[in-house]
Amino acid sequence: MAIQRIVLFYAFTPVADPEAIRLWQRALCEQHGLTGRIIISQDGINVTLGGELQALKQYVKSTKEYFKGVDVKWSDGGAADFPRLSVKVRSEIVSFGAPGELKVDQNGVIGGGKHLRPEELHELVDQKEVVFFDGRNAFEAQIGKFKNAVVPEVATTRDFIAELDSGKYDDLKDKAVVTYCTGGVRCEVLSSLMVNRGFSEVYQLDGGIVRYGEKYRDAGLWEGSLYVFDQRMRMEFSEEAKTIGSCVRCGEPSSDFHNCANLACRTLNLYCTDCASEPANLRCPEGCESLVG
Repeated sequence: MAIQRIVLFYAFTPVADPEAIRLWQRALCEQHGLTGRIIISQDGINVTLGGELQALKQYVKSTKEYFKGVDVKWSDGGAADFPRLSVKVRSEIVSFGAPGELKVDQNGVIGGGKHLRPEELHELVDQKEVVFFDGRNAFEAQIGKFKNAVVPEVATTRDFIAELDSGKYDDLKDKAVVTYCTGGVRCEVLSSLMVNRGFSEVYQLDGGIVRYGEKYRDAGLWEGSLYVFDQRMRMEFSEEAKTIGSCVRCGEPSSDFHNCANLACRTLNLYCTDCASEPANLRCPEGCESLVG
């Protein structure tokens, strides 16, 4: 059986005709039998695809002819981790709800945070007090995050602007803030939004948690599992990964998310193996009983 993998990358660069890029990308993926998700905007492209390794390599080679210099990340998995192929044009490749605020040129995002490679992050932490700022949805941090990180109370990426404008984090504006997210794309935008709002020393983890985990696994500043948006739900960097989440029913350690059984809710909650084995338990302990489902 052919080796399967998942490939992830993004590029912030001006795209003159997003619809033409969409048609080209869909045809390219269909040609190579790939499934997954591609989002294209006037500001760039965001890609997560699964398939046979050689097919993915051919896809990446062709795509790099237009989107040059992208940081390609590979992960275990394959086409089976994605139910279908989705290639869409949107106003943003990450939906912060601020398409007019982000500025990009051929070199990427203009005015964002300073990129730090994993080893440079450690050097910075050795030099000064650093605040880690999670750039993901809050539930993702339930199973993994950087030690002592600030985790904003956001359910979706679109909540970040209101969260930043709320004043909750104004005390961080004169501190060294390192934003991080899964692969780096959300932090490209988030760090720019923070700079625009007066945060004076903003960094972003280059390549995101994925690149950091590849280098330090579970022997660095990261704790727990990494939530991923495919059928795997999560991944670990080593067998030494901590379990920092807990079952919403009994409090036992868990990193396993399950959707609420209420079809009108479907909120992701953590359940231990024992609690998840009882279908009646797979409902939010509170907050969704009044929904129709």
